[in-house]
Formats: sequence, structure tokens, C-alpha cells
Amino acid sequence: MGRFSLWDYVVFAAMLLVSAAIGIYYAFAGGGQKTSKDFLMGGRSMSALPVALSLTASFMSAVTVLGTPAEIYRYGAIFCIFAITYALVVLCSAEIFLPVFYRLGITSTYEYLELRFNKYLRLCGTTLYTGIVIYAPALALNQVTGFDLWGAVVATGVVCTFYCTLGGLKAVVWTDVFQVGIMVAGFSSVIIRAVVVQEGIGHIVNDSYHGGRLNFWDFNPNPLQRHTFWTIVIGGTFTWTGIYGVNQSQVQRYIACKSRFHAKMSLYINLVGLWAILVCATLCGLSLYSIYKECDPWSAKQVSALDQLMPYLVLDIFKDFPGMPGLFVASAYSGTLSTVSSSINALAAVTVEDLVRPHFRSLSEKKLSWISMGMSLFYGGVCIAMAALASLMGALLQAALSIFGMVGGPLLGLFALGILCSFANGIGAFVGLVTGFVVSLWVGIGSQIYPPLPERTLPLPLSTDGCNISISSNLTTANPLTTIFSTQAPERPVLADRWYSLSYLYFSTLGTLITIVVGMIISLLTGGLKQNTDRKFLLTKEDFLSNFSRSKLDTAEKVVVLSWKTSTNTAEGTDNPAFSHIEMDVASDKNKTF
Repeated sequence: MGRFSLWDYVVFAAMLLVSAAIGIYYAFAGGGQKTSKDFLMGGRSMSALPVALSLTASFMSAVTVLGTPAEIYRYGAIFCIFAITYALVVLCSAEIFLPVFYRLGITSTYEYLELRFNKYLRLCGTTLYTGIVIYAPALALNQVTGFDLWGAVVATGVVCTFYCTLGGLKAVVWTDVFQVGIMVAGFSSVIIRAVVVQEGIGHIVNDSYHGGRLNFWDFNPNPLQRHTFWTIVIGGTFTWTGIYGVNQSQVQRYIACKSRFHAKMSLYINLVGLWAILVCATLCGLSLYSIYKECDPWSAKQVSALDQLMPYLVLDIFKDFPGMPGLFVASAYSGTLSTVSSSINALAAVTVEDLVRPHFRSLSEKKLSWISMGMSLFYGGVCIAMAALASLMGALLQAALSIFGMVGGPLLGLFALGILCSFANGIGAFVGLVTGFVVSLWVGIGSQIYPPLPERTLPLPLSTDGCNISISSNLTTANPLTTIFSTQAPERPVLADRWYSLSYLYFSTLGTLITIVVGMIISLLTGGLKQNTDRKFLLTKEDFLSNFSRSKLDTAEKVVVLSWKTSTNTAEGTDNPAFSHIEMDVASDKNKTF
């Protein structure tokens, strides 16, 4: 096994320095960050390509760089079905949520909840979100502390806080663009080297095929199965739409685009990025299997967790190439940096827009801009502290995160209710949110206490036949899962194998659907049909048709963004945006854009 050399540290430090330099540049370029809008929204002047790369980067945390290849090594390439999921997610985000958020010109997505329902729901949304987001970067940092680089964790946190605080959203977006480059370089170097070591990609595919790793199609409709075609396409779409459609750190980026056309394009270009990353991660996972098919380092106790397989592989195949392991660690850290920075910037935006601005109306824009910077600094410190805690809590944190993952479902349901149901009211939305949240938590916590059995998760066989270790240890590590579960079997309650074994991808789906259904029923019972909802808060058929009249709409859009507060209710009453009548009205609506 190789170790980190001087060159590796040089490569790693260079990555951090460039990130810091971008922050300094945007702190002073173009007159600096004059208003809180400049700081939090990049002055709404970004174009599609950097925003698209930035969306891709924040999606790709260390969890993707380290976790996905290990997932494919253990469970096979069925994970590739996520390619279909990503396409559906981008479609939903761009065509349902983006038009409404962009039209209203809001900084915090939770502002929408107050405009559409009431300020209490806005507070609920903000609180739930802040809870999740502080934990995510802690987990990402924690996964990389496997390298025992405490100095590096602190350095990462400091650099990240530094460029977020100085440069605002513009710095976050442009450092993300740089970090995507580093991540792709890290992945590509591993794939190319693995192909050379295994003497051609044919060998890798062949080994994977014989090892049962190319298990792309599994149409089992059972919702208890961990990954099947249906759980990934249906469950995955709900889970990721919660992240792309309504998550502050993603929405804040595409709302910062200079026109709605650019905002939509950024999402569609980002889809290509997501596919590219998925292909890279899959190839890395298959290379891992091909190289270690005879001797699995995890069963042989060479690494303590599956997530450490990628660093292990890198130190193994690059032992004669100084600087290359540094590039890979830099790519894992880049993923982390972009996740942490988007969280810091989003948290600053939510705090300033939802907690500071409504209560201190006399503050000038300059002061708000300074408060935003102070908030970035504060949340950066909190993230570093959380990372320190995370390394002590390990498994507990993973559990906390999957519990927070369940929050995304009910929140997505809440926004969908507001945008798609004209008759949904505050009471219905609140009861729906609480019900969805309770049910999600029930399933989620249950599945943490009683993890699903191996026949539900279907791990693929690993071998230690080619290892130079004694026979006795080989026997004990051959199949640890069966030995653990045989002792626990009698104590599992009836719910454990039915309800709690639900695929983790369906937690979000469950939360979303329950929130929407309960919300609609309660709204109808509490006089939802009598209320008059302003159409600008709903998705209208014009939002769909406007795709075909780009130039006219962008100019109209700009005007609306500036004057949305003064617009009066339209005389048409509230249309329930059921989309069935769009086809009939296409001809008559060709001429009008709004």
C-alpha cells in the first residue's frame, strides 16, 4: 500500500488555494457585493453554463465520489437506472417548480410558503431545512476524515467559509465550476489507470459480467426490495425532486440566472453532467470489482468500511505515481467543498430573508449585505464544529441523515400542494405536512432500528480466495450478515419485515403523497374552494406554452419580476390547473404570453 507523498500534499493544497483565490476575486470584481441580493443571488445575472456545472458540483459530494463506486462494487450496476430518474427529476424541476419561483423573484424558497399560505408554514419549512443542511456537509467531511487528515478538514472548512463569506453566490458558483473539473480529472485518472492495469476495458466488463455485477434490469414490483427498476425510477424521482425542485441551495442557483430561459437551460445542461458523473462512478465501481474480485479488501479487514475502498484502490494502483493520490483526494474534497459552500450560502440566504428581514425592516441593503457575510462566517464555523462531532458519532450521523432525508418528502409535498392545487389553504397544508412528516419518521426510524434483511438488499458475493490470509479468519468474514441476523431473527416484530423494510427510496415518495392527499382533503373540508388564490402562485397553462415563445416571454418576465408586488388579482377567477385542457387552448393562446 502506498502512502501520501509530498507531491500529493502539493496537489491538494493547490486545489484549496485556487478556490480561495476565486473568492477573493469575486469579493472585489465589479465593485464587490453591494447589496444582499448581489451577495445571495449573484445580482441575478448568471448565465446557464456555470450555473449548470455548479448544480452538478453540489450534487456530487464526497458521498458520490466515495460511496457510489462502493455501492456498485457491493450491489452491482443496477444503480445506473438513476440515469432515467435524473431525466425525470430535471423535467419536473424545470417545468413545474422553476416557472413559479422564477416569476416571483424570491431569494428564499420558503418565502413562497408565506406568500401562498402563511408565515407559520414558512417558519416550519425554514426550520426543517436548516436542520438537514447543517448535517449534510458534516457527513461529507466525515467520510473523508477516514484519511486521518484533521488538518485538511479544518483547512477545507476555513477555505470554504472564506470564499463564501467574501465572494457570495458568484464565488460559490465559479469555485464549483473549477471543482467539477477536479472531480472529473480524479475519476478519469482512476478509470484510465485501472484499464491499463487490467489490460483493456474488455477485461473489466468481462469480470463484472461473470461476477454478476451487470444486473441492470430487475422489474420486481415489490416495494420492499432495496433497488429495483421501479424503486429507483419512482422512489428516486421523488427523493431527488425534493433536492432539485425545492431545495434552497439548488433553487437559489437557478433563480440567480439572468432570464428564465437561462434558468431552464442550466437545469437541462446539468442533466448531461449528472449522466457523465454516473458513468464515471459506475466504471470506477466495476474497475474496483475487476481488480479485487479474488481478494476483497473489506472482507479481508484491510478497510473498515466500504466507503474506504476507493481511497484504498487509488493508493494501491498509483503507488508509483507521486501526486496522483493527491489528485483523487482533492476530487473527493472538491465534492465536499461544493456541498459545504452551497449549504453555507443557502443557510445565509434563508436566515437573512426568513428571520432577519421580516423583523428588522429598517436595515439598509448595505447592512443586510454585511449581515449575510456574517451569517456565512457563522455557518462555516458551525459546519466545521459539526464535522468534528460527526467523526465521533459516525453511524449515528448516518442514521440522523436518513431521518432528515425523510423531511424532503413532506416538504416537496407542501410545495407541490401550493403550486398545483388552487384550493389548498394554510390549514390543509399544515395538517398535510405534519401527517406526512410523522409517517415518514415512523417508517424511517423503524428501518434504522430493524434494518432490512439481506434478501431485501441483495448484496452480491465477494471473494477472499486470492488473499494471503489464514483460513480461520476467512471463515469468520465470509458472510457476516447471516451470522448477525440469525441471532436477531426471533425478536423482529411483524412490522419489521413488512412496513419497516420499505425501500429507503420510497420514504420520500410516501411523505410527498401523504402530504398532498391529506392537504387536499383538509383544504376541501375547511372551505378551500371559497378562497381566491392569486394565479401568480400557481402553475398555469401559460407556463407550459411559454416554452415556445422565448424572446417575448423573457422581456415580459423581467417586467413582472420588478413589479410583482403591485399586480392585482386577475379577473379570471381561480383556475384549477388540471392540465387536460391545454391541448384545446394551444391555438387561441399562441398570441398571448401572459
